[in-house]
Amino acid sequence: MDSELENLDFIDALSERHLQLRKITEKLWNEKSDIYLSNSEWFIMARIYKSTPTIAYVTKHVDISRQATHKFIKNLETKGLVEISNAINNKKDKLLRLTEVGEACYERNEELKANIERNIADKIGGEQLRFLKEVLKSDWGLS
Repeated sequence: MDSELENLDFIDALSERHLQLRKITEKLWNEKSDIYLSNSEWFIMARIYKSTPTIAYVTKHVDISRQATHKFIKNLETKGLVEISNAINNKKDKLLRLTEVGEACYERNEELKANIERNIADKIGGEQLRFLKEVLKSDWGLS
């Protein structure tokens, strides 16, 4: 067991692992790509992938302030990863869509994460990883 995690309770240990994995994925991506992307930008892209949500929807469904979300969306647009367009029925709403480059980046990042997952399975065992994923996806009765 990692000595840094040994004395942590469940919530803090889960949080530390999450941060650790996010840092690894961000670092791997940024070492292999000319397009720098932060974890917040990836989080927003995940909400947009294969759909055309409104900016308001994305803002509501990410745990980032409204102002920061708008800034990240503008950054993604500047990088050529996201297109912003007017909604047909409501001129006030703006729709988001990943560009072809944005989709390709997202899919390459998914491959990086799948490699990390395979490495974890090699370390802790495939059955252990499957069990952990099942537990994480199950209803914990928290809401």
